[in-house]
Amino acid sequence: MNKVLIAIVGPTAIGKTKLAISLAQKYATEIISADSRQFFKEMSIGTAVPSLGELNAVKHHFIQHKSVTESYTVGDFEREAILLLDELFQHHDVVIMVGGSGLYIDAVAKGLDEFPKVDVQIRDQLNLELKEFGITQLQNKLNTLDPTYYQTVDLNNPHRLIRALEICIGTGKPYSSFLSKPKKSRNFKTLTIGLYADRQLIYDTINQRVDMMMDEGLLEEVQALSKYKDLNALQTVGYKELFAHFTGIWDLQTAISEIKKNTRRFAKRQLTWFKRNADTVWIDAQNKEEDNLDKIHLAFKKIKNE
Repeated sequence: MNKVLIAIVGPTAIGKTKLAISLAQKYATEIISADSRQFFKEMSIGTAVPSLGELNAVKHHFIQHKSVTESYTVGDFEREAILLLDELFQHHDVVIMVGGSGLYIDAVAKGLDEFPKVDVQIRDQLNLELKEFGITQLQNKLNTLDPTYYQTVDLNNPHRLIRALEICIGTGKPYSSFLSKPKKSRNFKTLTIGLYADRQLIYDTINQRVDMMMDEGLLEEVQALSKYKDLNALQTVGYKELFAHFTGIWDLQTAISEIKKNTRRFAKRQLTWFKRNADTVWIDAQNKEEDNLDKIHLAFKKIKNE
């Protein structure tokens, strides 16, 4: 247990990638991406994939290694990431993991929660409701059956909504009641570093990032993926709003406004998720990087010696 996984978490656009690279260089190690939106090679601009310079600065894993047409679950990621960590820890005392997908971070650090099996007809019925009545009906149903999980789930991800609802309906218990049970043992320690900033600063940065993505060609990227718009990988902020624009639901400026709004909401849910972990060491994203690196190193030495 003298190996340490340093997980960098926080809301979107707060600077996780930059900090992760600086840490990896400090400890001469490699980075595992736990951003589920950056797994897919067809999605670059809208997922804020690290630049070529950033990817060349430090070796990254799980960046654009799958196609949107492939099935890739959090369970698949957990298994592959643990195998990779076993290999990396043979050569490094520290490995950096970074991402805004809390479920994927937790899957590696603690293992996935165990859920009872439920009748597949429940899922079929929920998919039918989604098709006939839209995602709002699923959102409202989840708010009624499990208001706790409703506060943290990505409400625009129908796959996550249906998964939670089928457990609620099939067991008669809230989906959230099955979370945070005793987890799998790991042969490494995890130090979780959370980045935070003033909420208005986060929102302003998000708005600026969306504008930059549009300048870089997000509209063309999404248009090229239109034939895949119903796939789960594309049910994400920045893509679904522009699909709505292409089908005539919104004009372009409205779609961009919706991307900004939904990204801000997503950032809020990310913070809610990450704040559940009482062991997270929080650092101010506005501090000097040198000061933050020193604070992280102190926390690293402490957990390594425990």
